Amino acid sequence: MIWYNVSFNENTVFLDVNPPDGEEWKAQFQWNDIIRVCFQVGDLWESDDIYIFTNKRPESYVIPTEANGSPECWGEIIRRDLFDAELAIKIASATEGLYCWPED
Repeated sequence: MIWYNVSFNENTVFLDVNPPDGEEWKAQFQWNDIIRVCFQVGDLWESDDIYIFTNKRPESYVIPTEANGSPECWGEIIRRDLFDAELAIKIASATEGLYCWPED
């Protein structure tokens, strides 16, 4: 997905999105502001999605796993203990479902 780019540094995650059929937008949030992460497993025709909730707004940021930089961002989420590593291993073979950390 060349039109959706995710990058990050020690403090901040950057989203740079320029969809072919829509408006370009950019967003950023701090790692320290993340309060919950959910992983939606897509089917064969849909991307898996990462939903990141922060304490700065009620809606989440959605990052498709096919986005440029998404695998690195997912690894960093797990490295920072923002999503349970054992649960991430479990969902790697899942075919459906929404998995969130922390769990409610």
